[in-house]
Amino acid sequence: MQGNIVTPSTHTARTTCTPSRAARELGLKRGEFDLAVHLGHIRTVPDEGGGGPRVPQAEIDRLRAGEGFPETLRTRVETVGTKEGAGLLDVPPGRFTRLARLGVVVPVKFYLNRYRAVVWLYLAEELRQFAADEKNARLLSGRTPPGLREQLKEGLDVRARNWRVRQLGFLRRQSAGHPWAQAAAVASLLDPAQLAEIVPDPYERAHVNRFLPKATTYGAPDSPTAQVAARILRATDPDEMAWYRADLEQAVREARAAQPAPRPAAVHSPAAAHSPARPQRPPAPPAVPRQHPQAAEARRPRGLLGRLRRRHA
Repeated sequence: MQGNIVTPSTHTARTTCTPSRAARELGLKRGEFDLAVHLGHIRTVPDEGGGGPRVPQAEIDRLRAGEGFPETLRTRVETVGTKEGAGLLDVPPGRFTRLARLGVVVPVKFYLNRYRAVVWLYLAEELRQFAADEKNARLLSGRTPPGLREQLKEGLDVRARNWRVRQLGFLRRQSAGHPWAQAAAVASLLDPAQLAEIVPDPYERAHVNRFLPKATTYGAPDSPTAQVAARILRATDPDEMAWYRADLEQAVREARAAQPAPRPAAVHSPAAAHSPARPQRPPAPPAVPRQHPQAAEARRPRGLLGRLRRRHA
């Protein structure tokens, strides 16, 4: 019989790949790739096998087909430190630091150098846009306004706080709208003791912990380096903690209404389930009322027959 014979293809299309391979195909360093994901420039999908996020091949193809690839993508994730950032704004490094402390420019990353000093990094693209806006010219030259100078004298420094706000936006974007992942994103910026206080239910708290994002480690636990990083990773100011606490309470309420946390079903003891049933004791015979002696004597046979029976008894 003639006809078209269809045979299965020996080549299976690769639909997703690991972040490391995606970074290589996009010409990015791993840190640049992670930042691009955080900023929403690269879309990822969860691994159906329970692993980390994966990158669809279609997303890689889309980015590679974009105009100016790979320079355009690299420009979006280019980060600079204080010295380079000051050069982009054409201001002295000291003035750049003051602008960052006031929250005029917002860091996007940080790391700790060998002296355990915090090194803040900023998006070069954002700094270029800031310098090009004529509304910001008064902040880049001349004397700092008196009100801002007073705040700097009082020790104002919102770099860590602004980084946390930005980090929360990253985590919420990665949660893909999952209600408990949204709650976990907020919980990651609070101390575990506060999480236990805000979410007293152990099953709900365990569900929040399940979706906590994987934290970057800085040194050994409880080391000086880790302690410095902890002051950045989690809120410390009372007003900021109050804001995140209220946000977490609202997120948990919404998650509870949308998808209640799983709870263990009532489990019966296996021994009790398979043990033979005990035989029931037969019911006790009905009680016989005790008779008065005179009543019993009254029912005895009288006469000769009665005397004979009593004699042989």
